[in-house]
Amino acid sequence: MRKFFLDTFFITLFVFAVMWGIQGISNLNIFNALDPISQSLEDTELTDYAFSSLRVEDPMIDTNIVIVNVGYLSREMIGRQIELLSALKPKVIALDILFACDGGLRDSINCPEAYDTLGNLVFGKAVRNTPNMVMAHKLWQTKEMRQINTAVMDSLEHSDEELRINADEGFVNLFTDADHQEDLKICRKFYPTMDVNGKRHLAFSVMASMLYDSVKTNKFLSRKNEIEIVNYRGNIIDWHGASTYPGRYFVLDWYQALDTASFVHGMIKDKIILMGFLGSDLSDTSWDDKFFTPLNKKFGGRARPDMYGPVVHANIISMIMNEDYVEELEPWHKYLFSILICYINVALFWYIFRKIPVFFDVGSLSLQLVQLVAFVLLIPYTFYWYKVKLDITLGLTTLALAGPCFEIYMSIIVLGVKNLRKLWLTKRQKQVLTP
Repeated sequence: MRKFFLDTFFITLFVFAVMWGIQGISNLNIFNALDPISQSLEDTELTDYAFSSLRVEDPMIDTNIVIVNVGYLSREMIGRQIELLSALKPKVIALDILFACDGGLRDSINCPEAYDTLGNLVFGKAVRNTPNMVMAHKLWQTKEMRQINTAVMDSLEHSDEELRINADEGFVNLFTDADHQEDLKICRKFYPTMDVNGKRHLAFSVMASMLYDSVKTNKFLSRKNEIEIVNYRGNIIDWHGASTYPGRYFVLDWYQALDTASFVHGMIKDKIILMGFLGSDLSDTSWDDKFFTPLNKKFGGRARPDMYGPVVHANIISMIMNEDYVEELEPWHKYLFSILICYINVALFWYIFRKIPVFFDVGSLSLQLVQLVAFVLLIPYTFYWYKVKLDITLGLTTLALAGPCFEIYMSIIVLGVKNLRKLWLTKRQKQVLTP
């Protein structure tokens, strides 16, 4: 029994040592030839399947949110939209656009909008006269901070001051792995709050939720999670079939929002109005401010993004208002699971190896295969049934390595040492070994 526990313990350590070594080798970019394959798969998670395929019933339409397209309208015309919508008494109007000069170049060539006096006057007046107005700002890093800590934001970019009088603000940064705006942007998570120079700032969607229902929003913030998973409900109307569950949110195109006779006024009163860019019109396929989400119909090697930024914010607000959150495992849960799954499998392999060695290859491979299939099914179904995301990648890796590492340990280390010991301790080896 003592031999069993010692071997199991040391083989488990050996598995983690091998995994650490493989990670170190992969950091040297030795396997660059495999990058196209890994990159085509790394944007896929098993939990995406729960959003797109496992739902038995379609999500309900969220009638508390109306999304309005501003297209390529001027500041003056967006101001007209805000005036008309505000007159219909919505609870909150949130505008997902930053009105600032790129790079701070405030001149007539680089930023002609700053010199549109009439347009800025109309827009600023509309914002100033709208109760519960939310404007967008962005969080940035200075070059100095980027060299110290890439996770800390230390600066803010606001809309021009005269355009945001009396308005609240929320940051519109969404969590993606993209380094640049033109890169592939997959949005599964978001930061509810972020600290900048010691001051807490709310995300754009969280600020809109706070003004709409502070009780539910404070309950959400009391979870104190640095990052939250977006529990996607659906998309707006989708003419091109890019995503599942389209039509879960009411939407007005830019010209409809300028004509109050084109929609029922009751759909605006006491609602959250999210304004932002949804293409030149709702049939446009523009990639500007557009993201890949778990609702995308294509998983690996996606062809095109499926959801505009304002719709992502709408899904976040729906999650907060419906108190329908997604839970994640704590880091120590992941490590404990990987250690347990490795130890249990090594123990089973040891038993087969000692008791029925003739069936070791078949038995060990069968055990691994059954478990891998079970976990692949468990991840999306646990997400769907219990709203828990099982990040057990580390455990699956140890499971895959347990079999080969066991054989290496037993054949080379244990049996090899045993044979060497016999050679060292046997007197007159030549005579003993001679037939």
